[in-house]
Amino acid sequence: MTKPYPLKFQPEFKERVWGGRALTQFGLDLPEGHIGEGWMIGDHPNGTTKVVNGELAGLGLDQVREQYGKEWFGSKGFSEKNGRFPLLIKLLDCNDDLSIQVHPTDTYEGLPEGELGKTEMWYVLDAKPGAKIIYGLKEGIDRKAMAKAIEEGRIMEVLQEVSVQAGDTFYIPAGTVHALCAGVVVAEIQQNSDTTYRLYDYNRPGLDGKPRELHIEDSLNVIAYEGAGATRMSTNGAVANEWLVLAESPYFRVEKGIVAKPWSLSTTEESFVILVVCEGTGTLKTADEEIAFKAGECFLLPANLGNYTLDGNCTVLRSVAP
Repeated sequence: MTKPYPLKFQPEFKERVWGGRALTQFGLDLPEGHIGEGWMIGDHPNGTTKVVNGELAGLGLDQVREQYGKEWFGSKGFSEKNGRFPLLIKLLDCNDDLSIQVHPTDTYEGLPEGELGKTEMWYVLDAKPGAKIIYGLKEGIDRKAMAKAIEEGRIMEVLQEVSVQAGDTFYIPAGTVHALCAGVVVAEIQQNSDTTYRLYDYNRPGLDGKPRELHIEDSLNVIAYEGAGATRMSTNGAVANEWLVLAESPYFRVEKGIVAKPWSLSTTEESFVILVVCEGTGTLKTADEEIAFKAGECFLLPANLGNYTLDGNCTVLRSVAP
């Protein structure tokens, strides 16, 4: 029987009309093109990452899940709706503005079969001066006002713009209208879903030269006009070797940790742990091995791994299934 160990995966890269080449800053070997997304840990029909280290090298995350079940992934480590790994971990390079978009909840009737809704959170890894995002609606905007703004070509007038800088974090429950804008690189922790409804895409052509599809009716149906509980915070006050909670939802709990000295931690039988290295370098030590890591790397720690130690000079995100 294979002993549990930290799993690292080969990213699945996605070309996007708004992507660029910024993910090379993490030493990632990008394919040609406008690479907007690196799916770092994924178990989805549109992208399943494969293990690159240890005894399970070459297996997809779906195969690991099927072989090792709750012992490795934890009692909460599966989607109740489709049985897959519940989260999708990405790095995003926004070389241009993303479409104005919204995501559905798990219960939306228009979801493709087997697909989940999409609640997510962003941690800003890098932001150029003046960078911003679209984050929610202006006060008093209801379905009728939103539909009218879309029809009259003035949707941008009803949206909130927020300036961003590295270290900011945003929780984006399903139903929140949002868009990353040019000049930001983010780590995204989200439900394991690839469903996005576009409200507006700046009338630009897609990679194929044709306008990208909009989903106006679905979008109007799923927007949470009274708010879905979106929150934002600066994390500049994070204290070394203490976890700072960034987002809590029914789907994930995400915390930020600044590692400045050896930090002894452990997994629990309830959930896997995902570590995203945001900056710096360090080591991940278990009973059987010591792994050096750097910014941009992501690890999945099995629920039955037990004790592990982080060391070095680095910032990490820790995500678990709540």
